[in-house]
Parts: sequence; structure tokens; C-alpha cells
Amino acid sequence: MDWKNRQVLVTGAGGFVASHLVERLVHEGARVRAFTRYNSRNDVGMLRLIAPEIFPQLEIIYGDLRDVEAVRGAARDVDTIFHLGALIAIPYSYVHPREVIDTNIMGTLNVLMAARDFKVRRVVHTSTSEVYGTAQYVPIDESHPLQGQSPYSASKIGADKIAESFYRSFEVPVVTLRPFNTYGPRQSARAVIPTIITQALTRDEVKLGSLDPSRDFTFVADTADGFMRVALAENVLGQEINLGNDNTIRIGDLVDKIFGIIGKSPKVVMDAQRIRPGKSEVMKLWASNQKAREMIGWEPRVSLDEGLRATIEWISAHIDLYRPDQYTV
Repeated sequence: MDWKNRQVLVTGAGGFVASHLVERLVHEGARVRAFTRYNSRNDVGMLRLIAPEIFPQLEIIYGDLRDVEAVRGAARDVDTIFHLGALIAIPYSYVHPREVIDTNIMGTLNVLMAARDFKVRRVVHTSTSEVYGTAQYVPIDESHPLQGQSPYSASKIGADKIAESFYRSFEVPVVTLRPFNTYGPRQSARAVIPTIITQALTRDEVKLGSLDPSRDFTFVADTADGFMRVALAENVLGQEINLGNDNTIRIGDLVDKIFGIIGKSPKVVMDAQRIRPGKSEVMKLWASNQKAREMIGWEPRVSLDEGLRATIEWISAHIDLYRPDQYTV
């Protein structure tokens, strides 16, 4: 099986990971329907930064995941749905939990109902490592307990369970991918790696939250490869599969690594507004990727040092897209 002439739908197509997936799909010959949230500026998000020869090949559909008719219209006559659309900012979920829960749970329900009604061949549902909360054991495998330590993580737990229920109740052909902290070119300053890089490139002072949490970082090209593989793999329906490096690094050590690559040593300042509530902070994420290796033949290929260099190079060339002096939630 290959992607040539397959009609696919990517929700949240204007997002960081989705934009890389869209590019990969078009390169592989798929016909991509890119569903992105409407705004009056016709802003397609990160899709504006993809290769210029790729963009004209996309079918852009504006809408909102919470709009049943919009989702159904986008899902009609597609072979595969890559469901990446979500409100993902954890700090924003503290301020507007209702919107986050409504979008992430009801939006997922709308996608799954459309997939059931139109008999879509496969739905790849996107989860997050945040559903595990702070690791109770490491590495974290797919049997690890789920913990709603933020409204965002709780909304994704709900979405994951809705997806599971549609597989079990209605045989909707869904598989859930659970990426750990993806990073790379085009990522917004909402995430920690671009936050560090943009400030280190432009300032003598870097404002951060807690330096003690540890994360398992995956380069975006590797994450996109996982989506491509799981969408065509056999014997994965109903499964939940981690995508991660099977490694972890403390944020403070990550800061030192990035400073070393850039060749600067800015002062690091603790910024209270960037610190999560104590019981909400996820202190350690470390993925087991054994299931991904065994079931879809996936393994990370880009080392952290290599990925950081590529990300720093891209951000340096696009620093005008960032606002290093402003905290992005």
C-alpha cells in the first residue's frame, strides 16, 4: 500500500506537527484536504511556511471541529483521517477549560461520528504524553495510568476514551498515537525549546518556568513518520502507541545544551507566570517506544543534538516570526 492518489483529511492542518505531516503526505502522492479553524485573516497557520510548490496542491477547508456540519463536509469521501486538531496550550486550559474541553472532546466525537457514517478506512487519533501525568514508573508504556493533571490533559484523556469506545462499540477503524514532546522547525514559542532558543538568540536574559521537570523530546520529522506508518500498518486498530525517544532530559540540562550550541550564556531568570500549579506540573516524561518499534516499525532517527541544531538554524532564519519579549501561552 502507498499514498498515491489517496484522499486524506488532516484536521488541525495549520498546526506545527500537522504542517509537516501535510508536506510528507503530498510528497508521497496523497491528495490532502487540510481542515483549519476559520479566522477573518485567512491565516492558515504553519501551512504558510511549507514548501511553496506544496501549498497549491492542498484543498483548504476552513471550519471548527465543534461544528458537526463542517466536520462532516470535510470527512466525506476520504480514505484516511489524521485527527490532529485540538486546543493544546496547557496554560490556556487553566484560563478557559470549557473551550478546551469542548473543542478537544466534542471535536473528536464529531470526527469519529463522521468516520463511522462515511466508512472511512482509518482514523489516526492524536493523543499526548500529557495524559500520563507525572511518571509513576519509567519508561512510560501504554499501560501506564492516565492522570488529568491539567484541564488540557483531562480533555485529551476524554478524547482518547471516546476514540476507544467508537472502536469497541461501532468498529470505527481508529488507532491512537501518543507523541511525546515533539519539537522542530515551525514550532511556536508556546513550547519550551523555541522559548529558550528565541530568547537566547536575541537577549542576554532568558525567562523560564521550572527547570526541574524532565521531558522526552522527538524531532518533528520522526513524529510525522510515525503518523505515516501507523496509517497503513496492519493489526493496529484499537491500539494506543507511544512515539518517543525512550530517553529524558531535565529542562535545566536542555537549557545548557541549547546555550552550548548557540554559543551564548544568557542569564536564566525564573518567571512565576510560566510555572504551573504545583499539583498540575508533570515532573517526568520518559517514553517506552517498544510498541511502536514492534507494531509499526518506527524508531526515532534524529538525535537531540542534531534536531536542536536544525531547529536553531530554522528559528535563526525566521526570528521575525517570534516575539521573544512576550510570554506565549
